Amino acid sequence: MKPLYETSATVTGGRNGQVSSEDGALNLEVRMPKELGGNGSGFTNPEQLFAAGYAACFDSALNLVMHQSKVKPSAASSVKASVSLHPDGTGGFQLGVSLAVSIPGIERTQAQELTEKAHQICPYSNATRGNIEVQLDVI
Repeated sequence: MKPLYETSATVTGGRNGQVSSEDGALNLEVRMPKELGGNGSGFTNPEQLFAAGYAACFDSALNLVMHQSKVKPSAASSVKASVSLHPDGTGGFQLGVSLAVSIPGIERTQAQELTEKAHQICPYSNATRGNIEVQLDVI
């Protein structure tokens, strides 16, 4: 199947390096967070970048679901993605994600249904399903 969109990013130096996208829109330094033994001060890290991408993608999926369902919140929806890094018990590491979803002016049960539908179509959710734990919280 032909992709709708394709991009790439290059990193040199790993968690203490430089990240840049092929079009130059993303060009920044990453550092190991203090919690993992780095100084991290003033720089982003891979987990923050993943959280930002997941939250943006999920909120877009949520807005599509609301549009298709003809649901109009009283204000813009928001998604906060919290990403955690855990040892996996084999010497490696595993991610965990919690998505806090806010849909102002929508009854909680309906907001939960919309969130679940968004979770079924979001590309990040589809990529992570069965690989990492993703917790959905409607707030």
